[in-house]
Amino acid sequence: MPSPQPAILYLHGLNSSPLSQKARQLSAAMARIGLADRLVTPALHHHPRRTIAELDETIVRLGAPLLVGSSLGGYYATHLAERHRLKALLINPAVNPHRLFDGYLGPQTNLYTGEVWELTADHVTALAELEVAPPADCTRYQVWLQTGDETLDYRHAESFYRGCALRIQAGGDHGFQGFAERLPALLAFAGFDPSLWRAVDFTDS
Repeated sequence: MPSPQPAILYLHGLNSSPLSQKARQLSAAMARIGLADRLVTPALHHHPRRTIAELDETIVRLGAPLLVGSSLGGYYATHLAERHRLKALLINPAVNPHRLFDGYLGPQTNLYTGEVWELTADHVTALAELEVAPPADCTRYQVWLQTGDETLDYRHAESFYRGCALRIQAGGDHGFQGFAERLPALLAFAGFDPSLWRAVDFTDS
């Protein structure tokens, strides 16, 4: 029997992992409101085709989760949201990342696991295959951007997701400062009952 509670599928960025700060903060928040089992934070494979295949299976298992995607995970989340007609909350998302790797092929190291892998032209081609048009149904999206993002130019996402609910904050960085403070907004967008966290201060997680 399907769970009466919503679910969240968190997608980390390039060379990141479920051990990233945002993933850990979200996991801690879900545990504090007694719904740790309604969050999935998979370790994404470095190759886009394998990643999408695995995420398609996870989405079928969860039903209709809110997709929360950071950086490259935001690109994946957009593709999946359009394919499965899901809601997505994007945090400093990459836009058309296949256009950003020119001259950057070669060895890569995961910042959390230490895994070394080779970024190839096939990775870039696979990313290009996931490209979608700007969302037509903007009600299914929230996009959180910080202008101090040192990795991606926030204006690309601002333009691509125009018409969607954009939350643009001055300063910050690519990791998105103050994420814990915004967890109530994320949980509300996912569809959880506000009474679950009304008395919870997630900033001390």
